[in-house]
Amino acid sequence: MPPVSRLLIDRLPGSKIREVADAGIGRSDLLPFWFGESDEVTPAAIRQAAADSIQAGETFYSPNLGLPELREAIAGYVSTLHPPLGAARIAVASGGVNALMLALQALVDPGDEVVAVVPLWPNLTAQANILGARVHRVSLRFDEAGAGSRWVLDLDRLLERVTPRTRVLLLNAPNNPTGWTLSADEQRRILDHCRRTGTWIVADEVYERIFFEHDAAAPSFLDIADADERLIVVHSFSKSFLMTGWRLGWMVVPEAMASAIGKLIEFNTSCSPVFVQRAGIAALLQGEPLVRDVVDRLKICRDALLPALAAVPGVRVATPPGGMYAFFAIDGQTDSLALAKRLVADAGLGLAPGAAFGDEGEGWLRWCFASRDPQRLVDGVARLRGALGV
Repeated sequence: MPPVSRLLIDRLPGSKIREVADAGIGRSDLLPFWFGESDEVTPAAIRQAAADSIQAGETFYSPNLGLPELREAIAGYVSTLHPPLGAARIAVASGGVNALMLALQALVDPGDEVVAVVPLWPNLTAQANILGARVHRVSLRFDEAGAGSRWVLDLDRLLERVTPRTRVLLLNAPNNPTGWTLSADEQRRILDHCRRTGTWIVADEVYERIFFEHDAAAPSFLDIADADERLIVVHSFSKSFLMTGWRLGWMVVPEAMASAIGKLIEFNTSCSPVFVQRAGIAALLQGEPLVRDVVDRLKICRDALLPALAAVPGVRVATPPGGMYAFFAIDGQTDSLALAKRLVADAGLGLAPGAAFGDEGEGWLRWCFASRDPQRLVDGVARLRGALGV
């Protein structure tokens, strides 16, 4: 039978994380840490704002780029963290993943070269592939130094790979799945290099607030870039504001590009639902207390999981400076999908296989530590020990 869709789409691999999750359906004793979301519900005030909007009859279309009041609120929020910018540079999207697709649709033609730092959340490279781009991957390296183990980027290698032929450089930092984070100096070198090559930077900074090195945020390209740079920064309400299921995100773009993004939003989703945008406004009004509470609890969870995990014989893991994941390998385990399925079946433990993040992640597992109760994480490690017989 011939393909029922484009051959490229037929060949696109499905989500290996979903494949593992499907294997756990129906288990009442399961401890699931496979998806990248907290097990906490969205705060009541945010939920109430959406309910009030629906009750008020706000069930109609909004402007393509988002409600003006939400764009203003986002611009104000961003300006508390980075050099001030105006609402004209903000585009509201139906989630961070939608924003990333919009960015690539605006920039990439079939055959264009895209460079990505990996391992990486698979949606980013899949989106580029769907658009017909040629994706070149530059891998992080696990620098094993005992308690000081960390993920590192060979910056010279990356800059050699980014040439005048490179249309887009995809960067996700803090990184999903490793927690690796770019330093401000690295960002400056990358930006200077991309200015010379004429390369656009698409920076997925969804985890910028989930950063444990200091109180504000991870380094951002917005701190060093001019307003009209070839730079698109993508953010989301999902992680820092506990709103994964709401599907609400935003983009910071050069002002001259906003109208083009508006066109693309029209042809993709038309707009984000008004009541969801009202919830976003409420989240920003709660602001720093909510975000700090989320980050403080995530740090408690990280600091409960990582020592317990590192103490398991054969485990190699680095303490992530940002994000909400522990990315770890186990000596002798090379098939991450098979291992993840076995952990579900034998231990009721749900983890994401590293192979879901590309070939560079094979042999590794991702553990999302965003949990209401850190004890669940410790219990999960006990189940891992039991399954491994250690």
